[in-house]
Amino acid sequence: MELAGRFADIQEGFLPAGFLERRSNNTRVSTLFFRMIPKPMDWLLEPDQPAVRYRALVDLLGRPKDDAEVKEAHGIIAERGWGHDILVQQRPDGHWMRGEDSLYLPKYTATNWRAIMLADLGLTAEHAGVRRAAELYFKEWLSEMERFLEEGELCIVGNLARTLTACGYADDPKVKRLFEWIVQHQKDDGGWHCFKSDSGTLDCWEGLAAYNKLPRQRWTRSIKRSAERGAEFYLDRRLFEEGRRYGPWFRFHYRNHYYYDLFVGLDMITALGCAADKRLNRALDILKQKRRSDGRWVLDAIHPDLAGGAGYSLKRKPVPVSLEAKGKPSKWITLTCMRVLKRVEEA
Repeated sequence: MELAGRFADIQEGFLPAGFLERRSNNTRVSTLFFRMIPKPMDWLLEPDQPAVRYRALVDLLGRPKDDAEVKEAHGIIAERGWGHDILVQQRPDGHWMRGEDSLYLPKYTATNWRAIMLADLGLTAEHAGVRRAAELYFKEWLSEMERFLEEGELCIVGNLARTLTACGYADDPKVKRLFEWIVQHQKDDGGWHCFKSDSGTLDCWEGLAAYNKLPRQRWTRSIKRSAERGAEFYLDRRLFEEGRRYGPWFRFHYRNHYYYDLFVGLDMITALGCAADKRLNRALDILKQKRRSDGRWVLDAIHPDLAGGAGYSLKRKPVPVSLEAKGKPSKWITLTCMRVLKRVEEA
């Protein structure tokens, strides 16, 4: 808590204006960013959710991965908080859901959805539970690779590429093949679509999210070009200008599963290195307007989000799964929004 303590005495909200810098393990941390961030930093660094603490230390405070506090937080993600809560429900064979052996069904409680969350939280195949889940992907989905891809959709392939890469399988030939498929199925306008269409849609964000998980030194020329075209597709539409105003895009969610909103879009596009692009300004204004006076953001809704502006209904509604309470301040949403603003400030 040493670095957090530097800001603990800021009781009224923001640090004073001015550009100051400190060095921590040769990492430059600009307090120009922190001057616009109120007290939630201490909240994010609390030990109850080590996955959030880990990401806050690395993404917001610039701590290196070999920092003692970073290593400590990462080392207990599976033992405390959300990571633990998910893993204790896993069966010995790697699946979740008693009596269900499908990776995909039922939504959103089957193995696929749990594995995505564990990868998001920072767990890798170094943990036995994550490794068992990953092995199920290779056995049940990727054992007949080309058949899987022939029937594939961007949401499934993109989420799988992102999850397996985050879990440590980036060098596996089958994971590389997933990325090739994503490149090959990009539309001429730079977007993607899960259905038979010649044009992309903002809803299909999973390919770009997968690219973000792949270290830049592993990007091929085709991936680099695809990422550039995909980013332009979103920027040209200001992240939300696609026909009518679609209500769920303006509510922040986690888990997103395969749904899109501005929360997803801003995190994805700024991570791609586009944080200085002026076409993000309106989306950033919306993000800032949603920040509470205490500097925190709320979990607006849980998917499937059928509230105002959705314009659709489901005959069979999936079981909603959430780590936090709807309508309450969310550590995960706040962490991500602060990360977006930090990227913008640094850009």
